[in-house]
Amino acid sequence: MSPEEKINADQEERLCYMALENRSRELAAYIEAIGQLALVSVTDRNGRILQTNARFCEVSGYSEAELISQDHHILNSGTHPKEFFAEMWATIEHGDNWHREICNYSKSGAPYWLDSTIVPLKDDDGQITRYLSISIDITERKQADKMLRRRLKEITCLHSIRRDMEQELPPDECCQRIAVHLRDAMQFPEIATAVIKLDGRHFTSGKYSQNLTHGLQAQIIANDKVCGWLQVFYHESKPFLLPMEQDLIDTIRNDLGKWLERMQAEAERKENEALVWWQANFDPLTNLPNRRMFYDRLEQEMKKSDRSGLPLALLLFDLDHFKQINDTYGHAAGDMLLQDAARRLGGCVRGSDIVARLGGDEFIVILSELADPNTVERITQDALHKLAEPFQLKNEVAYVSTSIGIAFYPADATDSSALLKSADQAMYTAKNQGRNCYSYFTASLQQAAYARMRLINDLRGALAGDQFRVYYQPIVELATGVIHKAEALVRWQHPTRGLVSPAEFIPIAEETGMIADIGDWVFHEVARQAAKWRTSHHATFQISVNRSPMQFHNDGNIHAWFDHLKKLGLPGQSIAVEITEGLLLDTNVTVTNQLLAFRDAGMQVSLDDFGTGYSALAYLKKFDIDYLKIDRSFIHSLTLGSNDMALCEAIIVMAHKLGLSVIAEGVETIEQRDLLAAAGCDYGQGYLFSKPVPAEQFGALLQNARQPI
Repeated sequence: MSPEEKINADQEERLCYMALENRSRELAAYIEAIGQLALVSVTDRNGRILQTNARFCEVSGYSEAELISQDHHILNSGTHPKEFFAEMWATIEHGDNWHREICNYSKSGAPYWLDSTIVPLKDDDGQITRYLSISIDITERKQADKMLRRRLKEITCLHSIRRDMEQELPPDECCQRIAVHLRDAMQFPEIATAVIKLDGRHFTSGKYSQNLTHGLQAQIIANDKVCGWLQVFYHESKPFLLPMEQDLIDTIRNDLGKWLERMQAEAERKENEALVWWQANFDPLTNLPNRRMFYDRLEQEMKKSDRSGLPLALLLFDLDHFKQINDTYGHAAGDMLLQDAARRLGGCVRGSDIVARLGGDEFIVILSELADPNTVERITQDALHKLAEPFQLKNEVAYVSTSIGIAFYPADATDSSALLKSADQAMYTAKNQGRNCYSYFTASLQQAAYARMRLINDLRGALAGDQFRVYYQPIVELATGVIHKAEALVRWQHPTRGLVSPAEFIPIAEETGMIADIGDWVFHEVARQAAKWRTSHHATFQISVNRSPMQFHNDGNIHAWFDHLKKLGLPGQSIAVEITEGLLLDTNVTVTNQLLAFRDAGMQVSLDDFGTGYSALAYLKKFDIDYLKIDRSFIHSLTLGSNDMALCEAIIVMAHKLGLSVIAEGVETIEQRDLLAAAGCDYGQGYLFSKPVPAEQFGALLQNARQPI
């Protein structure tokens, strides 16, 4: 080694020594700053004591010189099993804090109890170098608890003996029972006391002599002042009797009565406190932690994650279509399903993980300290499988699935609220992907969530700001080429974004409930326009209006629709209502009543996008459907002899057999129009005739289209 290298090495060694000395001084100052309340000690990784404070020496009875460099076993009382300390070492060597109540022996041999927390201390590289122990002396509390338990035992024994003696049992049976009671009272090593009501004459007559300890009868006979009560002390299994006067008996009776009342009141108070705490922190239906307890546990697990350097995952579960369970089988069955779902989730996670119920059909799981990245995938797949299994609800069997959103701490968020929000956004992505699946949170989800929130806020003011427009697309009779009908389509003219696609804002309007007000506004605009065009163009002109499934949840507004048509002098046939196939499968009585009400009012019903959904043919006649609209996906590649052509022909024939008219959507070429007309299709709608246009342009289109298109 060169002289320069040796100088550098010496300087580096001095700097390391100074840093270590500074840390030792800081730790010593910290220990003394804790004050007289806590016992503080520092051990190395092998359990040798390195530092203590004055309070530690005071309680243990050892001086600091006697403790330094000693193994920690010098303090052990032998009260705890080996497994107790094995668990302690496993915890702190893993880098986690350890917190328990522990019993030690002082130098004089007296036991003392500590409420102890051991914290691993790490160097700059994250390696554990020492262990810091901070303890509170709880010996007096432990002694008080033991005294209370002993007093409870004494009173229990007293009442049992008093009850047996007052039954006037045969001497042998009575003494046998007394022996059992006193034996039970000897469960504590301290002196056990029992006050027994006896008749002294029974002893003098010898009725109990064969069941009493040798020498006991002589003591009783020799005392003529026995008045029916004896106080029996047991110590080291040796019995002693002491006669008592009535005044002393009364005093003891009163004292015991007061003790009993106080202890009963204390027990009731603690029971009430425990009940209030439970109700505030746990879900009464599933016994899982509730939202409040979840946040508390999450904060703790995030701190553990910071110390260990291992991430945690948050899994948010939302049961798919759970509302249908409540609507179909009732809320009691729904509660049974939630309880079973909670048990299944608990069986999918590790023992250290936390399962909570946020409310409704939402559950959340905290997967802490993820050393193996495959753990999340395994648990998620297991949960999807378990929750997809049938649920037995008394005499019914129900099926649900779940959508799961997954977020990681600290990668996806650095605080609990943001982490839950990230998991929530991922969960909604899983629902949009078809449900019964899971999705991980990504930065793009965050951006989409912010954009969606801004869109919702803008949408709330769109109606009041007169930002909606109604566009009309012609529906042409294929046999004549004349415009007989039109479909009304709502458009949103955003003040800064321009025209917003209906595919973007209609789902949001449905989720937020704003679709009801928007739908009513569209109907009033369409009715006004229908009245105008029936006068200027044709008396039977009809406009179809799309009605969202969400609008069927409230049947109050359809009567307002009927009243508005009467006010304008319009018959029901002036408006057709377009619905989707899925709505026909909804057995809700509200949906059924509305469809029948439209029929009774003379309003026709058109089944939109036919062939892409359930195609529930049995429902077509049940609800008096008037039109089938062949979905554009069948028209797009329509050619002579193609499968799409065969399907279109089959739909047209079937509809006509049922007395329904057929409208083909998405007609864009003359070939498509001619093939559909040749197959007997009644109407066509698409860009071949016109794209959706504002009312003014559509009016001009009607004027120019008096000749066939």
